[in-house]
Amino acid sequence: MLKENIIQSNCTVKDALIKLNNLPTRDSLTLFVVNKENKLIGTLTDGDIRRSLINNLPVESSIEKAMNKNFKFLKKGDYSLEQINIFKKNEIDLVPFIDEDGSIIKILDLSKITTYLPIDAVLMAGGEGKRLKPLTDKTPKPLLKVGSKPILEYNIDRLISFGVYTIHLSINYLGDQIREYFGNGSGKNIKVDYVEENEPYGTIGSVSIIKKFNHEHVLVMNSDLLTNIDFEDMFRFYTDNSADMAVACIPYQVSLPYGIVENNGIKVVGIKEKPTYTYYSNAGIYIIKREMLQYIPEHKVFNATDLIELLIAKGKTVVNYPVLCYWLDIGKHEDFLKAQEDIKHLKF
Repeated sequence: MLKENIIQSNCTVKDALIKLNNLPTRDSLTLFVVNKENKLIGTLTDGDIRRSLINNLPVESSIEKAMNKNFKFLKKGDYSLEQINIFKKNEIDLVPFIDEDGSIIKILDLSKITTYLPIDAVLMAGGEGKRLKPLTDKTPKPLLKVGSKPILEYNIDRLISFGVYTIHLSINYLGDQIREYFGNGSGKNIKVDYVEENEPYGTIGSVSIIKKFNHEHVLVMNSDLLTNIDFEDMFRFYTDNSADMAVACIPYQVSLPYGIVENNGIKVVGIKEKPTYTYYSNAGIYIIKREMLQYIPEHKVFNATDLIELLIAKGKTVVNYPVLCYWLDIGKHEDFLKAQEDIKHLKF
C-alpha cells in the first residue's frame, strides 16, 4: 500500500501541498483522505488544490473543502475486472481498494499491474528435484536461477503483475532456503505464507493444510514452471464457463504418416488420410473454487489429477484451458539448459 499517499482529514490544504511535493514520484500525485476512523472520505490531487486556490480558498483551510468526494474505488468482494479496465482506459492509475466499512486495505497502482485478480495463489515448492541432481543437492529446485533470478521468483513476479498479493508457498525439501529468500513477502509488497509438508502430500495435498483464503477462487501452480501465461485470460475463461475448476493444458499434436481406416466392427465407414490429432497434457496450473478444496483429504498424498477425477465423478464442471503461450516444465537437465537460452528472448 502506498502509505505516503494517505492523509488525515484534519490536515490543511498547505499540509496537502507539502505532502504532494514530497511524494517520491510525479506519477502518483493523488492523496487519499481518511477520517479519524480511517475510512476513505475523499481524494485530493494537485489539480483539486489548484482549483480551490483559484477560488480563493485559504491554504490554512481544511482539505475537506478542497477534496473530491465523488472518487473512484474498488470494494472488497464487489468489483469486476471490467471496472479495472475502465480505470486503465481512463488513465486512472491509483485506485483505493476498500473493505466493507470503507477503510483502505491497499492502494493499487494500475500503471504497474495488468489487473487485480480476486484470487489467492498456492505455489507447490516442496519437491526434491531429483532429476536435476547435483544442482539440487544443496539448493531447492525452485531457487535454481534461470538467467538473473530463481524459477520461483519469475512465477511470483508474474502473479504480482496480475494483482495477486496473497501467495502461499508449500515447502518441504530445503524449505528454509525458500523461506529465507522470500521472507514474509514485504520486500515485494505482498503477503507470503508458508505451508510446511512434514512429508510429501502429492501435487495438491498440502493445500488442505491452509485454513484461510481471502478470496473465493484459488490458483494452484507448480513452482518449477517457466511460463508467461496470461492469468487474467485463464481466470476469465474459468468464470465465463461457470467452472468449478479450470485445468491449464498444453495442446500436443500427433501427426500420423498413414491413412487411417475408420471401422464400425468389420465394416469400413471412412478413411482419413494422414490425420493430425490434438491431445492436451496437464500444464500444472489450476484455478479452483475455494469450496471445491474440501474434497482434498487432510495430511494424505493427493494429486491434482485425483481432485480432477473426483470433481468429475461428483458432476462438477472441470474445464480445459489451452495454454497457447510459452510454457516449460523444468524437470530435467536439458529443460534447465533450454530455459537458460529461452529466457534471453522472453518478455515477462
